Amino acid sequence: MIVRIMGEGQVELADSHLAELNGLDEELLAEMQQGDGPGFRRTLHALLDRVRELGTPLPDDSLEPSQLILPSPDATLDDVRELLSEDGLIP
Repeated sequence: MIVRIMGEGQVELADSHLAELNGLDEELLAEMQQGDGPGFRRTLHALLDRVRELGTPLPDDSLEPSQLILPSPDATLDDVRELLSEDGLIP
């Protein structure tokens, strides 16, 4: 699967990592619902770090359709709430 981190680029991830990433996504959602700013920031960075660790970066000149789009590391709680109001980060 192809994952885009907004403002950074795309990485290719094996589908086998989806369960782990879903766990972080659920944690992020719970922190957002609770208004836990520090927890939100910590979990967002953990999610992005894990995608970077597990994924293989695609070349900068490659533009593939992304199955997942994640916010940038500097996204605010409100920015991510807006993204989640549509489909969530990870389907």
